[in-house]
Amino acid sequence: MLKKVPHTYVIIFGLIVFCAVLTWFIPGGEFERETLVVNGVERSVIKADSFHYAESKIQTWQIFSSFFDGFLSTSNIIALIVFIGGAFWILNDSKSIDIGIISFLKFSKKWERSKLLRKIGVNNLILIGIMLIFSLFGAIFGMSEETIAFTIIFVPLAISMGYDSIVGVALCFVAAALGFAGAFLNPFTVGVAQGLSNIPLFSGLEYRIFMWVIINLVGFSYILRYASKIKKNPQKSQVFENDNYWRSRNKASTMNIQKINSKAAWLALTILSLALILFSIFFPKSHILIGNSALHIPAVPIATGLFLLLGIFTLRRSVQYFILILLTFTIVFLVIGVMGHGWYIKEIATIFLAMGIFSGIAANKSPNAITKLFLEGAKDILPAALIVGLARGIVVILEDGKIIDTILFYVSDSMKDFGEVGTVGIMYIIQTLLNVFIPSGSGQAALTIPIMSQISDLIGISRQTTVVVFQLGDGFTNMITPTSGVLIGVLGIARIPYEKWFKWVAPFIVILTVLGFLLLLPTVLMELNGF
Repeated sequence: MLKKVPHTYVIIFGLIVFCAVLTWFIPGGEFERETLVVNGVERSVIKADSFHYAESKIQTWQIFSSFFDGFLSTSNIIALIVFIGGAFWILNDSKSIDIGIISFLKFSKKWERSKLLRKIGVNNLILIGIMLIFSLFGAIFGMSEETIAFTIIFVPLAISMGYDSIVGVALCFVAAALGFAGAFLNPFTVGVAQGLSNIPLFSGLEYRIFMWVIINLVGFSYILRYASKIKKNPQKSQVFENDNYWRSRNKASTMNIQKINSKAAWLALTILSLALILFSIFFPKSHILIGNSALHIPAVPIATGLFLLLGIFTLRRSVQYFILILLTFTIVFLVIGVMGHGWYIKEIATIFLAMGIFSGIAANKSPNAITKLFLEGAKDILPAALIVGLARGIVVILEDGKIIDTILFYVSDSMKDFGEVGTVGIMYIIQTLLNVFIPSGSGQAALTIPIMSQISDLIGISRQTTVVVFQLGDGFTNMITPTSGVLIGVLGIARIPYEKWFKWVAPFIVILTVLGFLLLLPTVLMELNGF
């Protein structure tokens, strides 16, 4: 008889205990750090040859206090998940997303009239189109936390198309992670790493674009192959039973569109339009950062004008369609805010909260009804939020035990005599393993790049190669490491148990990791522009 697979909470708690045990055997140590301005941002980085042993801090009862510290350090992501859960519960009560999915599927059926599109596969084109957008977001501005909000949209869409929740997560989270790994303009990974390496910002662009294309070709092919298998036989999905939750929700989408009293919706449109007009006055131009260049365009005024026109048009048809426009422009302003105005988690959570409240107003809900729906959504999503704080406890134990720097010193000191290809391979393994413990891209860059760039100088490897090693090592394991608050948050919203996700994604990670090493070889063996 097969033993029951441990709950995700149990698995993560076991990892916390394991890391605490490591602090009993690995001596404490630390590097001295200095503050440098990198691309206009102050960052704490390691000083060269500054490692020294420090008093060990064995972790015992701290395995329990690490939960508290984990919650504190990830409070922003936890708040984001709770806000999104509550906001979308309000929006979902209007059945707007269900109606949007039905309308989209009916529209896509028309494409099957074309013999060429039917031969290629309309669904394949839809999946590729969605994944390509999110991969570009990951490659250009490092989309990560934002995918939590999209999960609640694409999971029910994927299931309505005959797939499963894993495909839904792949459409946004995995696609963004593929772009993140093969990033060519991501300021949070490539930009920071190149700044710390003292090489021109976003240099070596041509080869990075090539890497991005190859990674997407392999990644999309893997996802499409899996999606095709599930389409033919949905019961082959290991999350088939888990997806009953989404299937039961989607049953309500067979309903006909029912018009809601639109007076409140017109009020919502008026208030939002006035607010956006003021926003446009204060921010007439947006500086959209793309790599080390910027586009100065009136993004906010343009988006405001389109929202006003489409809002009036859709309200004349149905309040539900207006709510879909509200959702769409929430995403539009999210992209403008992140790329042009430095928005981060607080602003993202705020804009989705506002979307939820105005969705409730448009649906003619009373303030008490909106509050009740928000609390129901927050309660429903709470397990996903809690597990983010729990997973962060792993990193807390390693940091408080003062063994992160010791591990880094040992592995970096032991790889100086392996030649160019061997050293690059070992550096790649190190960056990949470190990403399990330090899922923050910019944080990992500040920790490792000052050391790795010096090792590359000693071996005779280009510092640009070191940046690519970091980039690929930091990218792929974001899709599997339980210390990633974004991954755990996405899985919680999709209602995919971590152990089932692990079974699906582990072979994929192996393929991508091998591919990453093969992509590193030309940076050592060939003459490439910028290397």
